[in-house]
Amino acid sequence: MRGRHLRWLAPLAGALAAGVIVAAVSLGGSSKPAATRGATTVVTGTDAVRPSSAALAFQQSVTAVVKELSPSVVQIQNPQGLGSGIVFDAKGDIVTNNHVVTGGGPYKVTAGRHTYAAQLVGSFAPDDLAVVHVSGAGLRPASFANSHALQVGDIAIAIGNPLGLRSSVTEGIVSAFRQGVSEGNDVALPSMIQTSAPINPGNSGGALADIEGRVIGIPTLAATDPELGSAAPGIGFAIPSDLVKQIATQIIEHGHVVNSHRAYLGVQIGETNGAGVYIGSVAAGGPAAKAGVEPGDVITAVNGKATPTIDDLTSVLSELKPGTTVRVRLLTQSGARRTVRLTLGTYPGS
Repeated sequence: MRGRHLRWLAPLAGALAAGVIVAAVSLGGSSKPAATRGATTVVTGTDAVRPSSAALAFQQSVTAVVKELSPSVVQIQNPQGLGSGIVFDAKGDIVTNNHVVTGGGPYKVTAGRHTYAAQLVGSFAPDDLAVVHVSGAGLRPASFANSHALQVGDIAIAIGNPLGLRSSVTEGIVSAFRQGVSEGNDVALPSMIQTSAPINPGNSGGALADIEGRVIGIPTLAATDPELGSAAPGIGFAIPSDLVKQIATQIIEHGHVVNSHRAYLGVQIGETNGAGVYIGSVAAGGPAAKAGVEPGDVITAVNGKATPTIDDLTSVLSELKPGTTVRVRLLTQSGARRTVRLTLGTYPGS
């Protein structure tokens, strides 16, 4: 994506988590007179800050959200690192990001003061979602909102385990809604909530909540400054709760996704160093095969949108629905250019 880069909120390495250092920050510039009594500094003066009733009400609302939702946000750890998760139901199913559980178990879930062994129920890499299960722990499930009802400007509160600092809370707003957001790993998410609530590695799989304490999304990506290579403050992305509920429910009921609602070409693809997406093979009877696409062809555009890389192609496809007829621009092995009309199928579950 031009002008910005996105990165996973990757699981934090266990060794790093054990060595997190929190530096003390001195806040200077007080205008109040101070008197020193031995080693104790006493601030004097009668100009107490008197917050408005609206400010106090907002503060109390945020505090209530944290108290209500924090017990439902857990830490998930495997040999590769750690991230966060949200208790999805009273049976002990916990939803998180697929990249939090990548690499395999054993998995440990920490909720409050207790740590439990967990098993992977299933995952769906195209939407970067997974479910793990804990038995007999009596975990408290979170409440999930309908993310389609969100508006730009709504309060957004992130709860998770950034840098291994458990149950950390940040606050911001819903900044925007984005489509076809690429993770940069051949995965593109169909829709994302952009938020100004600061999120960092270890927040992956945690909760983005509204002011009523309901989960509106799962923090997954953060923008980085392309010049500095560091995180761009206040630009984070979360998978909307509507998609989370849809995919997690299928994984819990079937162990895999049975209806992804994602568009499907029916090809195996590879990179060409920015010249298009190479087709290595074509699935028999699939959408591409029916349209006459052949192995060795290179996809250069879909519906007029250039696809120089796999990330570009997956971003375009993530915005399209199964059953949609699209124009696919191809470069053949002979160097000829042609356009085919192709009706998209449904991405198979996994």
